[in-house]
Amino acid sequence: MTDVRGRTAFITGGANGIGLGIARAFGRAGAKLALADRDVAGLERARTELEKITAVETVELDVRDRDAYARAAEAVERKLGPVSLLFNNAGVAGAAPAPKLTYELWDWAIGINLHGVINGIQTFLPRMAQRGVGGHIVNTASGAGLAATTSGVLYSTAKFAVVGLSETLQLELGALGIGVSVLCPGPVATDIIARTVETQPDTGESASDEQREQRAMVLEIATRMLQQGVSPDRVGEMVLEAVLADRLYIHTDRIMAAAIEARAKALLDAMP
Repeated sequence: MTDVRGRTAFITGGANGIGLGIARAFGRAGAKLALADRDVAGLERARTELEKITAVETVELDVRDRDAYARAAEAVERKLGPVSLLFNNAGVAGAAPAPKLTYELWDWAIGINLHGVINGIQTFLPRMAQRGVGGHIVNTASGAGLAATTSGVLYSTAKFAVVGLSETLQLELGALGIGVSVLCPGPVATDIIARTVETQPDTGESASDEQREQRAMVLEIATRMLQQGVSPDRVGEMVLEAVLADRLYIHTDRIMAAAIEARAKALLDAMP
């Protein structure tokens, strides 16, 4: 894609963090913006900021809700025109030790981090393909979708799936003029951990004061690590650059390089 000016971008998780960084970058480049999020106050703040530079619509959306997604698509396209830039970005960072996972935790995390991506694609891709004017889809995965990390089974399962989904989509959609990118960020200075804690289902497990203190300390360390990462605005610029260059992989740093190399070597060494 050589230009995004005048195109309509639909961005989930668009009120904060990486989603807002993407919105700022594409808004400055001339795209019209549809921001979807569960954070109504955040959406209003984003609209107030971004409508100074481009047309903006906001919609409260739980990406797990397919019917609500369809309604959001209809409303946005009535006001801004056909969506040809899709950013499946909404996500959570929840985790728990594998033996302590519950079906409720699985459904919550996979529902947002994987099914949310699928729902965005299933809602908008048929429309994009039928119109025949090309477009681009960006799916937010993680460095934890490229090699095993300490991010936890719950998180990595969804992110590995998003990477595979994106790689296969790229193979299929090139002939339609629809590009695909997968964003695999390392640490980014967002408040995703705090937002995750607010929404994550209770595991139902009673914890001692000591265990609660340890968990709070781990969350604080993780939050501090993220705050030292790349800014969301810089990530937005990286995403814009990748869309314009039609690049599949978008990395924000090289933090996963050694782990990816070790995984690739292990896979190749295991072959007969």
